[in-house]
Amino acid sequence: MKEIKRENKEKILEKIAKAGSEKYETSWDEKGIPTSKKKSKIQEGKKSRAAGGRFELKVRKDLENKGRAVDKWTNNVDLEKGEMAPAKRKYNPFRKVMVIGTGFPDFISIKHIHGESYSVIGVEVKMNGILSKIEKEKCAWYLKKKMFSEIWVAKAIRNGRKIEIQYDDFLEKYGKKYGLN
Repeated sequence: MKEIKRENKEKILEKIAKAGSEKYETSWDEKGIPTSKKKSKIQEGKKSRAAGGRFELKVRKDLENKGRAVDKWTNNVDLEKGEMAPAKRKYNPFRKVMVIGTGFPDFISIKHIHGESYSVIGVEVKMNGILSKIEKEKCAWYLKKKMFSEIWVAKAIRNGRKIEIQYDDFLEKYGKKYGLN
């Protein structure tokens, strides 16, 4: 049998110790490699996802109260091909269902302006209001192709215990960087 280097042996023993620990939860990937996560971090992630879902519902209600028709956007942008495609559905192993709402941006919002003119806005919901580099590129692609007249980023603002919604216009914030102005 092949001899194991001292550094690798220490790493393996550390992973085995974590696997048997009450503070960590260990799972194995397809190749059989164990990964350990702190149980406190797992709980934190669950709470963050739940808070994000609640905020998303709050944004939807706010847009509907402003007289806009709101629907879940089920498309995404393939930046490599430069085309819009249906968003891939994600499988939730705990509930044994396919999750549908995985498009970018989160919502499409439509409002009648006058005559035959409508305002079509894409709304991405982010608790901290920060988009990743890929999300920014997707927003710029949508605006260049004139899929949306605007893209708003909904951000949570704490006012004491109350959470208020602030909408940032992508064009105002990043328009010059992506040559949209």
